[in-house]
Amino acid sequence: MADRRLQVFGTVAKFLSFTKAAEVLHMTQPAVTFQVRQLEEHFNTRLLDRAHNKVSLTEAGAMVKDYAERIFVLYEEMEGSIKELTGDISSSLTVGASTTVAEYMLPALLGKFKARYPDVRLSLKVSNTEGVVSMVENNVIDLAVVEAPVANKHLLVESCLMDQLVVTVLPDHPLAQLEQVSADELVKYPFICREEGSGTREVIYSYLVDQGINVEHLDVCLELGSPESIKGAVEAGLGISILSKATIGKELRLGTLAGIPMAPRLERPFSFVRQRQKFRERATEELLEFARVYCDEHK
Repeated sequence: MADRRLQVFGTVAKFLSFTKAAEVLHMTQPAVTFQVRQLEEHFNTRLLDRAHNKVSLTEAGAMVKDYAERIFVLYEEMEGSIKELTGDISSSLTVGASTTVAEYMLPALLGKFKARYPDVRLSLKVSNTEGVVSMVENNVIDLAVVEAPVANKHLLVESCLMDQLVVTVLPDHPLAQLEQVSADELVKYPFICREEGSGTREVIYSYLVDQGINVEHLDVCLELGSPESIKGAVEAGLGISILSKATIGKELRLGTLAGIPMAPRLERPFSFVRQRQKFRERATEELLEFARVYCDEHK
């Protein structure tokens, strides 16, 4: 594996933040600071200036950042080329997923992939869409599956499956009697939404704005971090929400929740996201192809 100190420094240099780097790398902030100091001691010079609660690159730091980025690309190409030559599909793959995808799509997909390729070591990192995209940008993960549009043009984004979002209420709620719910009707009730950075929240707010709703006027009574917690809050009568229809299948069958389509229909893509310049190992290619087939079967 490439020098861990370089990886940590590169992430700090990208965000100019020890806190953000620690979050993306799933490390403690003191551990990040230690790795950067080790690298500075190795070069016997300061790479980062830390003054007035701001982080900036020194001239040496900018140079190290540039070389580090090129080193990581070459290292990945070297590993991939050797495995391509030897026909080795055994590998370690780290997949990132936003919360909804991780809970309701990936378990079955990764389980079937692992059964077919038992020698591939899989690990999964879960965050909201913003966090997962940051992991891709910083080479923390090999492939991501997210539930919202991705604006970074330096990443490859491939839509794989359309997901319908529906108004989620108690069965005796007034909206449950409707065949469709308009945005104007939705905003009359206390609303439970996902946290900042959530792909689901971004898609819902964008939809409401397109329907002429000022989201600042939404009666947001709760912000929660997962579909499961939102379902529990709706079942407790704390408000209504909009959730992926795939996440409330069990509740619909049991009759504990009702799901009503929005008018016009509200959908969002599940998408694969990966580095554009990253050398793609055979195992990553196999997982991508496996996932494409899975998505085709579930359309």
